Amino acid sequence: MIFVLDIGTRSVVGLLGTLQQDKILIQHSAIAFHKKRAMYDGQIHDIEAVAEVVKKVKLEIEEKAGVKLEEVAIAAAGRALKTHQTTVEEDLNEHKEIDKHLIHAIEIEGIQQAQKELEKDSEEVNDYFCVGHTVVNYYLDDGFIKTPIGHKGRKLTIDVLATFLPRIVVDSLYTVMARVGLEVSYLTLEPIAAIEVAVPENMRLLNIALVDIGAGTSDMAITQEGRITSYGMTSVAGDEITEELAKLYLLDFDTAEELKCNLCRSDQQNFTDIIGIQQEIATGDILEKIKPTIDAVASKICKGILEKNQKSPSVVFLIGGGSQIPQLSNIIAQKLEMPKERVVVRTIENIQNLQGDARVFTGPEGITPIGILVKAINNETRDFIEVEVNKQRVKLFKTQGLKVSDALLMTDLKPRDLVPKKGESLKVFVNGKETTIYGEYGESAEILVNNKISNLDTPINTGDSITIKPAKQGKHAVGYLLDVVKFQDVFYVNDKEINKFYNVKINGEEIKDNKQLRNKDEVQYTSIDTVEDLYYYLRIDAKEYDVYIDGAGAYLYNEIAANVRIITEKKEDNDIKEDASSLDKEKSLEVIYNGKPIKIHSNKTDLIFVDIFNFVDFNRNEAKGKLVLKHNGEIANYTNPLRCGDEIEVYWEN
Repeated sequence: MIFVLDIGTRSVVGLLGTLQQDKILIQHSAIAFHKKRAMYDGQIHDIEAVAEVVKKVKLEIEEKAGVKLEEVAIAAAGRALKTHQTTVEEDLNEHKEIDKHLIHAIEIEGIQQAQKELEKDSEEVNDYFCVGHTVVNYYLDDGFIKTPIGHKGRKLTIDVLATFLPRIVVDSLYTVMARVGLEVSYLTLEPIAAIEVAVPENMRLLNIALVDIGAGTSDMAITQEGRITSYGMTSVAGDEITEELAKLYLLDFDTAEELKCNLCRSDQQNFTDIIGIQQEIATGDILEKIKPTIDAVASKICKGILEKNQKSPSVVFLIGGGSQIPQLSNIIAQKLEMPKERVVVRTIENIQNLQGDARVFTGPEGITPIGILVKAINNETRDFIEVEVNKQRVKLFKTQGLKVSDALLMTDLKPRDLVPKKGESLKVFVNGKETTIYGEYGESAEILVNNKISNLDTPINTGDSITIKPAKQGKHAVGYLLDVVKFQDVFYVNDKEINKFYNVKINGEEIKDNKQLRNKDEVQYTSIDTVEDLYYYLRIDAKEYDVYIDGAGAYLYNEIAANVRIITEKKEDNDIKEDASSLDKEKSLEVIYNGKPIKIHSNKTDLIFVDIFNFVDFNRNEAKGKLVLKHNGEIANYTNPLRCGDEIEVYWEN
């Protein structure tokens, strides 16, 4: 036989039962009410007061059964579940594809961040179990993306919604049990226990919302496709109605609570207010006055269902004492736009194969304790498991498909430590332009489960030993002057070696050798890239010297590569005189036309852009698209003057 305790805000229920031939048999039961407000919203506040009531229930059942009880199955309040959404960002290596392991690591960091933010905001608790999470949105470089796997970018942002159970809820339950000499043999969550009997597995293919309407809050569990998909909680429930009755009719809390519970049992209500006046009012009149409050409770419940399910479910099952509030189920059906017969109050009468002593409770409030009993009987393993992570024992809420990543949540390990990072880059400025020298790639993290190579997606079970060795960062970038300026490149002029790069400086200091660079160093240099640069370097005049590169005549804008051999040859005097005499008669210009150098000879004193058509073969009369005219990279003006070295482009654009 299994001993079960359902520790609620108003009362403690105890059951002693077993399963015989597929029938739930309750041998003995007992109930005791708290003498004072020792619990709020399902959470224990006064351990000694709760222990006293638990002891009373335990002794009563021991006396009835004639046995000493040493073990107990219990449930943590689902209404203690807390949900928190947060956003986490990760800078990426823009040259590397995003993989699922990186995604998992960032998700874990998001859950840990949500937990820290939740603990920071909470005044009563400071430690949580994560019982589930979902990713709401992905953003790559600040743009929404459905799935970032396989993409590249500079920054990944994830919105994470995580659900937590305060550790103090579990610890306080264990402490109370220890006070009365009981060892916890099985622990689950109240919504899981309730759904065990209210929504059996053969019904979970349907999209069903189970709502446990208690005193302070309403717990939710959603099923579809054969499993429980999510849990939730709203901060309104039966106490909202109790408080409204107390205000309307000047009642103390206990009298208002009694009146609320009696609304579903009698058409006429008799009570005495705090002044001492006895009143007799029709139930219908009371319901009419508190209808706005009932409507507000229904609205919050419907909002919670829609947030978790994204749509109206197929069926809504209501349990808990608050579910018996008249008109509540009809209002919920109306707000969810469902037929009213699909919002149903489930009671212990709906539990199949239930036999024995269940007289201490009737109706929907008996669902949870019987659910705890059935869960404890049917499950060989607990709903909480223990594993070891780097020799640290951690407790996890058992959900479908637990993985290494779930265990990582309960440790102090930082998810970013699992992602191999490149060494720090080195940034320098070369002639004012930023240049980056990248660090080396790091080594991936090593994950072992029971000494076998694993990863974040490896399934885990109770008792597993997990070893996580953080990723190693790659070596930082090391850069030298030669990485950004090939100042050792040379070419030869008249068999004399000349450096292609000269006046090489780092931070204003002239450098002659291959010096190591530091971050944000400023490198300046002058280079000989063209024949025109060579004329300038040698301080010779293009009118007086011809230049030959590897034996071929060169124009001003011919490029000079490393290791070429150049000859400069002074022009003969008669050529110069001939040129001079011809210059008296005609204008001579060298320009770049459509990427090729050409020489223009003209008797005009001042040449303008439109004159180019007198010296090139281009038919403007037969249109082949849009005529494009450019002068030194800009849209040409027909009357702009032409000068030596100008770049001219003339073409048809289709």
